[in-house]
Order: sequence, then structure tokens, then C-alpha cells
Amino acid sequence: MGLIKEFKTFINQGNVVDLAVGVVIGAAFGKIVSSFVDDIISPLIGLMVGETNFGNLKYVLKEAVIGSDGKETAAAVSLNYGSFMEAILDFLIVAAAIFMVVKAMNNMKKKEAEAPAAPAPKPAQEVLLTEIRDLLKK
Repeated sequence: MGLIKEFKTFINQGNVVDLAVGVVIGAAFGKIVSSFVDDIISPLIGLMVGETNFGNLKYVLKEAVIGSDGKETAAAVSLNYGSFMEAILDFLIVAAAIFMVVKAMNNMKKKEAEAPAAPAPKPAQEVLLTEIRDLLKK
């Protein structure tokens, strides 16, 4: 019974919910970045290097073997460096975005820490003595 109670406490702390939200948002952000790289950046790079699709860039180590019937009997062996470069570009964009979010969060925390704390209220007897002093001055 103790394990179940401890698990319920862990779930109710909010850590699990925060983690789940982060994973869902991260997955959606990853799809956006992949689409950005695949559909916008890669065609531009492909245009510059003369290839229609940057992701299709590869170095063929061994050509495919075609049988007498015209069917491929052995697939080609190639180094697909274009798709590898796209993956690196995806990573760099995601890393830069996460860096900017973390930097913004750290700046907000720093500003909260630098903000001066409100002065503590004076004790009631000190306020009363100040009022008496002011009345005596008059």
C-alpha cells in the first residue's frame, strides 16, 4: 500500500503533468522544425548545389544489381549525407530555439531576484510611538 500512496503523491506534485506537457509541445515543435527544414531550407540549399532535393544527396558506394528480368536483385549501397545534413540542421534549429527559451527564463528569474523586497511593516508599537512623537512636535 505504501508504494501506491507514494506514487499518487508523486503524480499529484505536478512534475508528471509538466513533463507530459513538455513532451507533447516538444514533439509538435519537432514536427514544425522538420517541416521547416524539409520544405523551406532544403529546397533552397538544393537549388544552390544543383540538386532538386537536398535530402536526396548521396554518395553511391555500390550500384544496385538489376537481374535479367529487370527487377532489382540487390539494393544500392550509399552514404545518404543529404538526409544526415537535414537531421543536423533540424537539431541546430531546435537547440537554438531551446537556448533562447532557457535564456529568456533565466533573464526573468534574474529580474525577479534583483527586484527589491518590500520593506517589512513596522511593529504596531513603533507606529504608535511615531504618531506620539509627531503629535508632541506640534
